[in-house]
Amino acid sequence: MLSSDEDIAGLLTKSRTIAMIGASDRPDRASNGVMKFLQGRGYKVFPVNPNITGEHIHGEYVWRELSQIGEQIDIVDIFRNSEAAAEAVDQAIAIGAKAVWMQLGVINREAAERAEAAGLKVVMDRCPKIEIARLDLPAVGESSEA
Repeated sequence: MLSSDEDIAGLLTKSRTIAMIGASDRPDRASNGVMKFLQGRGYKVFPVNPNITGEHIHGEYVWRELSQIGEQIDIVDIFRNSEAAAEAVDQAIAIGAKAVWMQLGVINREAAERAEAAGLKVVMDRCPKIEIARLDLPAVGESSEA
């Protein structure tokens, strides 16, 4: 489980693609704002939500499930409840994602252990938007050196 600032910064700066399970098209939902923020930081974000498959969020097609995306996913960002995170983690393992990121309040230790056993990095009970701002990370593709 990644918890040090250095490890979290490393994951965020090396990643380029994020699949967001539980992405919402509603502007008042946290996932909507986090997706827009991540896009603004240069990440390619794939929204995943079976309830609105085929719609678009911030210009991106909404997928029913991770296996449909067909591109390498660096981080699977989980905006689901702690119990539902287990299925999301299993999907992340199945597609060969590099990491799973469980949002604030999403805690599933068994799923985290399965992900780690499969070789994925795991972040739990944190938000990438908050971590990027807190760690003052550069946008994707930008150097932190002046």
